[in-house]
Amino acid sequence: MQSSGLQTMDYIVFLFYFIIVSGYGWWIYNKKKKAETSSADYFLAEGSLTWWAIGASLIASNISAEQFIGMSGNGFAMGLAISTYEWMAAATLLVVAVFFLPIYLKNHIFTMPQFLSQRYNPSVALIMAIFWLFLYIFVNLSSILYLGALAVTKVSGLDFMTCVIGMSIFAVFITLGGMKVIGFTDVIQVIVLIIGGLATTYLALDMVATKFGNPGMLNGLSFLYEKAPDHFHMILDKGQLQIPNGEGGTKDAWVDLPGLTVLIGAMWITNLNYWGCNQYITQRALGADLKTARSGLLFAAFLKLLMPIIVVIPGIAAYVLYQNGMFQTEMLNAKGHLIPDKSYPILLDLLPTGLKGLSFAALTAAIVASLAGKANSIATIFTLDIYKKVINKDADEKQLVKVGKIVIIVAMIIGCLVAPQLQGLDSAFQFIQKYTGFVSPGIFAIFFLGFFWKGATGKGALVAAILALPVSIAFDQFGGGMPFFHAMGYSFLILSAVIIGVSLLDPESKDNPRGLEVDTSMFKVSKEFAIGAVVVIGILTALYTYFW
Repeated sequence: MQSSGLQTMDYIVFLFYFIIVSGYGWWIYNKKKKAETSSADYFLAEGSLTWWAIGASLIASNISAEQFIGMSGNGFAMGLAISTYEWMAAATLLVVAVFFLPIYLKNHIFTMPQFLSQRYNPSVALIMAIFWLFLYIFVNLSSILYLGALAVTKVSGLDFMTCVIGMSIFAVFITLGGMKVIGFTDVIQVIVLIIGGLATTYLALDMVATKFGNPGMLNGLSFLYEKAPDHFHMILDKGQLQIPNGEGGTKDAWVDLPGLTVLIGAMWITNLNYWGCNQYITQRALGADLKTARSGLLFAAFLKLLMPIIVVIPGIAAYVLYQNGMFQTEMLNAKGHLIPDKSYPILLDLLPTGLKGLSFAALTAAIVASLAGKANSIATIFTLDIYKKVINKDADEKQLVKVGKIVIIVAMIIGCLVAPQLQGLDSAFQFIQKYTGFVSPGIFAIFFLGFFWKGATGKGALVAAILALPVSIAFDQFGGGMPFFHAMGYSFLILSAVIIGVSLLDPESKDNPRGLEVDTSMFKVSKEFAIGAVVVIGILTALYTYFW
């Protein structure tokens, strides 16, 4: 099948989506305009987000081009195993809701560096704030723009840089309205994302079923399992599956998802750091009361269970179609190398008129929501933790909001400049995971011990913060091809030992005035939350048992 591009009806559907999101955002902005002189309200939407808005915003900000394009590409290459990022995240959200949120909210935490400053000292907070800014801008923001433009270019036929700039402007328009606008427009974004994503999944499964002579979505799912049984294992053994390396050769999929590590190893470090120690994510819940925030995270956990149907199954379908003679040239790059990340844009381009516009809107919603959330977090950290504390300590609330808006625009410009440099990656999703994993072990070690060990001191955290990047780089350079999950696990253990060792040598450790008072009553949950959590864990247990 050949690319047909967007037709008039597709543009009408997309324009309708754009008007609804922009109009609703403008209405929210004007309705809450009087409160926006407060920096806490602008950056956090303090007290304004409902549980469903928090849950939807979490997913809308998390699910982006890296999932639609990158995770579908990994679904093409290694199958259902890549779903572990989504399904383990559901379990992680429960842990964060029970154990992390009460600590943040009890201590009136607005930003992650603020927590580090209160728990340790301003030096630790400043170092980590700078780490986060570089990570968010040069890895996350840039990769979202790159992957988004990759897909939008394929479907619309527009120039790559035109797509990058257009998405940036749309995201800035939403972001400048503050967290209230982001949070409530994300509800629309996630509805569009799910409906459009399911439409693409339906098409992909029906195409597979039609290819083998028996149309229908359920038949397509059955054919997937029959034609690609090696793509339906959640736990990969060493040497079990070879995947494209982007250079015309193959590599062992186990290197990216090393066996049981995804269940009992460093996947927990990745997820707990992302969902529990990440300004970009926790920002949605920090402005709410504990019950509302927990309900929002539980809602997000249920939505996470659904995500592989939207972002992984289409990739597996594309693999089966490719193996049976379709997309033989479309999946190759200019050098003739197989590029799995092309699978989702190709499927998207094959949707019928109108439905293509809806799925295109879903993809755009995912991209724009993530860009907006990431830009807001960048602005929050820079404004509240660097500008206010280091550059201009006397800045008033109005000035802080103004600086935040300037930072949003500057960050997006930098992202636009960096995004084109990422072209040619074999897997953008794994690129994001790897380089985020360079700082995750150190961040999580500092937070985890800061939460649950009163003896952890600022000196210990400061040494670990300084060593975090060198330790990760050393494993990457001299680890002999070690899976990055294993390197993350070892880095976490080393950096935790550093914090413990340095803290024990520090006289302050014995009676640490900055240690947190942790009361077990903080971790009690409502009956409704407990029932929901049991259902989530039950579903996860069934999924991992069946697809082991």
